Amino acid sequence: MAKRGIEIIYEDSNILVVNKPSGISVTKDRSGEESIIHILQKQLRYPATDLRLVHRLDKAASGAMIMAKNITAQRKLTECFERRLVKKTYLAFVRGVPEGMQGLVQAPVSASRKTPQRMIIDRQKGKDAITQWKLLADFGTIALLAVFPLTGRTHQIRVHLQSIGMPLAVDPLYGSGAALFLSEFKTDYRLGKGRIEKPLIDRLTLHSYQLEFEGTFPNIPGCFVAGLDRKFAATMKMLTKYNPKGREAFVHPEFLTDILAAKMLFKINSY
Repeated sequence: MAKRGIEIIYEDSNILVVNKPSGISVTKDRSGEESIIHILQKQLRYPATDLRLVHRLDKAASGAMIMAKNITAQRKLTECFERRLVKKTYLAFVRGVPEGMQGLVQAPVSASRKTPQRMIIDRQKGKDAITQWKLLADFGTIALLAVFPLTGRTHQIRVHLQSIGMPLAVDPLYGSGAALFLSEFKTDYRLGKGRIEKPLIDRLTLHSYQLEFEGTFPNIPGCFVAGLDRKFAATMKMLTKYNPKGREAFVHPEFLTDILAAKMLFKINSY
C-alpha cells in the first residue's frame, strides 16, 4: 500500500490524519525501513520538520493515525491524548469464545524482563491500564470485537485480550503467528491440483478504526474513521459468509455494512 501512497483521511494547515498500513513503523526502527513520517514527507513533499508525532500505533497494526504539522498543533493534540479527550475504537479479530457481550480489563502492564519487546501483566510494578471491549460478531472459533483502550500503554490491547483468553487471531508475540485460511471455516473447501492456498490475512489482526474528539479542537471534524484494508475486509466478508449463522453472527446487522462503508460505529460516552 505504501508504494501506491498512504491514504489521507483529512488534512488542514495544522493536522494530518492518515490510514496507516500494517508493516510501517511510526518511528525509525532496527529494520532500517523508512518510518511513516519519512514516507509521508516524500509522498506529500513536506519539509523534514513539518510532521510531528502525537501518538503511536504498533508497526504491525493498521488504521487511523493523527500527526501535527506544527509545534502549536502538536502541543494541543498531545494534551488531548494525555487528558484522554481522544476516544479510540479498534477492530480486532480474536480467537476464543467471548464471555458475554462486553467486558472491562483493568490490569497494569510493564515490559517483560525476559523478552524486552513483550509487555506483561504486572500487578506490582506495572502501569495502570484499562481496556473495554464489545462483541460485534461471533463467527464460532473467531470473533470480531470493538476495543476501546482507555489508557495508552504499549501493546495494551494485545496483552489484555490475551490475558482473558481472547488473543488476537494473528499475533506472533501474544498468541499465534499462524495466518488465517479460508479452509479453516469453509467446510467444503477444495483447492485445485498443484495450487497452494493463500491466507486470508497473515498480519496482526488489529485495526485502529475510529478516533473521536471529546470537546472541541477548532475547525476539525469530531471523528475520523479509517476504512479496512483489502485483507482485513476480505477476512470479515469470508467469516460472515461461511460461519453457520451467516450475517446473524453480527450482534447488529448494520455493523457489517457500516464497517465496510467506513462509517462511525460508536459515539463518545456510548461505551
